[in-house]
Amino acid sequence: MSPLSVSKVRFFKKILLTIGLSSLLVNTGWAEETSDPWEGFNRPVFVFNSVLDHYTLKPIAEGYQWVTPTFVQHGVTNMLNNLGEAKNFGNNVLQLKFNDAGVDLARFGFNSTFGLLGFFDVGSKMGLQRSDQDFGQTLGYWGVPTGPYVVLPFLGPSTVRDATGKVPDYFMSVDNYINDDGVQYAIWGVDIVDTRVQLLPLDKMIVGDPYIFIRNAYLENREYKIKGYVEDDF
Repeated sequence: MSPLSVSKVRFFKKILLTIGLSSLLVNTGWAEETSDPWEGFNRPVFVFNSVLDHYTLKPIAEGYQWVTPTFVQHGVTNMLNNLGEAKNFGNNVLQLKFNDAGVDLARFGFNSTFGLLGFFDVGSKMGLQRSDQDFGQTLGYWGVPTGPYVVLPFLGPSTVRDATGKVPDYFMSVDNYINDDGVQYAIWGVDIVDTRVQLLPLDKMIVGDPYIFIRNAYLENREYKIKGYVEDDF
């Protein structure tokens, strides 16, 4: 499994919330017109990614969902989220959100032990809410501009800032330091399929031009995550 596939996992996790938050805005015409200077490049790449997903990832996800019991699916999702707590912790520290970083650390400790390596999300039951952080948000927190919107092959929607942030995030991911290649590849593969399964019910929410819908949804969500968190801190 290549690093490109790992980064596509991050895209799916982000777009899951994105589509839900932005569908109303798009349908009612409230979403602002977005500057997209690289659209001539982005659209062909978007089509390539869509075809690849339609003929490979989506069928695999549908098969996984059909054969895997629901409670197992939830447990797998929890375990994968638990592995992501290191990235959340690192980015919260870099954003000077030390309370949130402490919650990340506590969640990892409780879920890894009492939650059986994260299969059960006992942290949330204890009131420790999960934080979804990445280095693109960290750069935005410190005032780095987004740059143009760009669709990356295999990786999906991004901006110049978010694409740059994928590199530090890669090195902050715990699963990249597992010495057993077979286990590491298995985690990456399951992560990709698991996150695609979560998106299956949302496919039908895309209306109009899919390219424009996903672009606006992605940018709306990124703006909310960065500006919303910054405003809460002051």
